[in-house]
Amino acid sequence: METQIIDGKALAIEYQEKIKTQVAKMNRTPTLAVILVGNDPASEIYVRHKRQVAERVGIISELFQLSPITTEEALIAFIQELNANDKVDGILVQLPLPKHINADAVIEAIDPNKDADGLTSANLGHLFVGTPNLVPCTPMACLALIKTVCPILQGKNVVIVGRSKLVGKPLSQLLLDENCTVTQAHSKTVNLKKVCREADILIVAVGKPNLITKSFVKKGTIIIDVGINRLKNKKIVGDVEFDKMIGHVSAITPVPGGVGPMTVTMLLQNTVQIAQKRQKNN
Repeated sequence: METQIIDGKALAIEYQEKIKTQVAKMNRTPTLAVILVGNDPASEIYVRHKRQVAERVGIISELFQLSPITTEEALIAFIQELNANDKVDGILVQLPLPKHINADAVIEAIDPNKDADGLTSANLGHLFVGTPNLVPCTPMACLALIKTVCPILQGKNVVIVGRSKLVGKPLSQLLLDENCTVTQAHSKTVNLKKVCREADILIVAVGKPNLITKSFVKKGTIIIDVGINRLKNKKIVGDVEFDKMIGHVSAITPVPGGVGPMTVTMLLQNTVQIAQKRQKNN
């Protein structure tokens, strides 16, 4: 069987060109405020990349890098200032935050109408009741990647390994809305291998390198690998044993170069959506 490698970089460029066109038609430049607490090297790389892509499509990305000893109260107060700032369209708090800060409390402080990551309970609630407003970026990225190889999802058996509110839970709702039959597996799932082998589409988002081996996957499955793991030899791998899947599955995302580029692109798409709505209301 020939396996299609789903090129997230190429798809991201396609989407970015559409976003660039949308931005050019607006009478104001969308602005994304990015908050980075501390100086975690990985987070700094992610933020730098997001800002570069934002610049490419014509979005202003303002970085606010705060001290690693910033208190939760101070961070929430700063977010509230951005909520009230008419020049700011979207707000993104780069995760993870230092351990002394409650990430859930910080996310909830973001105005849901400026929530570029789509992670406030208000936006997650809209998604779950069928009135989506701003949808989490990684789930949207996964759905877009799946549709490049399987445009009609109705009736497909989908297994999602992982139940975080960043990926697994909102993604299950997006796929239910596409009329898939969705199974949500997790660390307490009995006989994970058997559950995974039922999947027409398998999505893995747990952060465990090479957790899913060939024996977990039936022939012809589509795999979306959300995991990003750095091994001791510095190699970046996903949650799926990529090399062993070639010739066995019909399509698979690589790591890196799969879900990551599309996640950043969906962040910018959300930012433009916010700016368009604000422009319409003003």
